[in-house]
Amino acid sequence: MPSELNVRAFKVDGLHFEAQAREHKMHLDYSLDPAVGAKAGPTPLETVMAALAACSGNTLNLLFQQQKLDVAVDSVAAKGQRRDEHPTVLERIELDFLLRGDETTPAQAIDTVLKVASDQLCPVWIMLKSSTEIVARARFEK
Repeated sequence: MPSELNVRAFKVDGLHFEAQAREHKMHLDYSLDPAVGAKAGPTPLETVMAALAACSGNTLNLLFQQQKLDVAVDSVAAKGQRRDEHPTVLERIELDFLLRGDETTPAQAIDTVLKVASDQLCPVWIMLKSSTEIVARARFEK
């Protein structure tokens, strides 16, 4: 039986919502004026990108551990391009994984981990990739 996840969002004011998942709360905001920006928290699309960054980073780290590779994701930068016209969906997301560890790890091993994450294990990546181009690269810290 599928497991159930629950989130509830409460309007605070304007376009500002407070979302709650279990005992955790976060604020999401949106501004119709790009010069002003969202003041109370990230926009909903920024939280989608944050979810992708965190989920994919965790998935890669678990796979690196499983494969007994001395490599770990230190940070993930996500950059998205959004349509200008409605619906203003994300058309492309670039993920930049900053790695630490054994820099002699073969690039093919890292590419395999990326492929398994994107095709089989990271649920956020798998959900998004059917409608959004996702380009990923992994590099070691210098």
